[in-house]
Amino acid sequence: MARRTDLILTALAPAIWGSTYIVTTELLPDGYPMTVAMLRALPAGLLLLVVTRSLPRGIWLARSFLLGALNFSVFWWLLFVAAYRLPGGVAATVGAVQPLVVLYLSKLLLDQGIRPAAVIAGIGGLLGVGLLVLTPGAALDWVGLLAALGGAISMAFGTVLTRRWQPPVPALTFTAWQLTAGGLLLLPVAFLVEPALPPLDTAAVFGFVWLGLIGGAATYFLWFRGIARLDPATVAPLGLLSPVAATLLGLAILGQTLSAVQTIGMLLVLTSVWCAQRAQLQAAAPVATRA
Repeated sequence: MARRTDLILTALAPAIWGSTYIVTTELLPDGYPMTVAMLRALPAGLLLLVVTRSLPRGIWLARSFLLGALNFSVFWWLLFVAAYRLPGGVAATVGAVQPLVVLYLSKLLLDQGIRPAAVIAGIGGLLGVGLLVLTPGAALDWVGLLAALGGAISMAFGTVLTRRWQPPVPALTFTAWQLTAGGLLLLPVAFLVEPALPPLDTAAVFGFVWLGLIGGAATYFLWFRGIARLDPATVAPLGLLSPVAATLLGLAILGQTLSAVQTIGMLLVLTSVWCAQRAQLQAAAPVATRA
């Protein structure tokens, strides 16, 4: 029961991340990707620091900045590069390789075994996302493709290292450290590369609050909590729920339609996520039995 609760709470994070696209395109001013990324991370991180009243010290200061870079600064930077140079479907499909990368990084850095069923589920999820979001004739750009792949690898490393480096503080504090570090790394880039934001209307303010407090602080707390309680190979496939949630929001809010191929892709993604969880549960069972 506890594991099921942890899975549900962790799955809420990518489900809410699915709202990022519609919030960004419908509510926020266009053309400020680094500024939006910085404002998503830094204010939320600083707010959590005020709440938790704890700063990283010693080795945890360096680790917080490295994890903040992997999970936020580098990941979001490459994500925006991919988004600008590739159709959204191509970027999402390449990004869906992350669960497979996490499997092999977990083997390398955490000495966790790789079950064939988990690999098959990861490939199924990749194919499902492709069917769900790819459109015929989608243009390819090598810089965009490499950026999308680099973003997936960056967050995969961040996910695995977040599990390997568990500090003696609560998950909320660890989230505050990483968000603040990631936001601080993005701050000079946003300041130097992009112009100042125009005056914000009520919708834009709501968009920034949503992305910062809900899409940033709350969801990453749930995500890092899940990594600490479960394991990266269990958590990573849940990220495939993000394009599913984005598609459903497009149907509900923007009046978009779902083709038969997209429906098959969505079902394949959901089946792959379920199979991945089952494979990891079976892998954990012998360990629990021996314990």
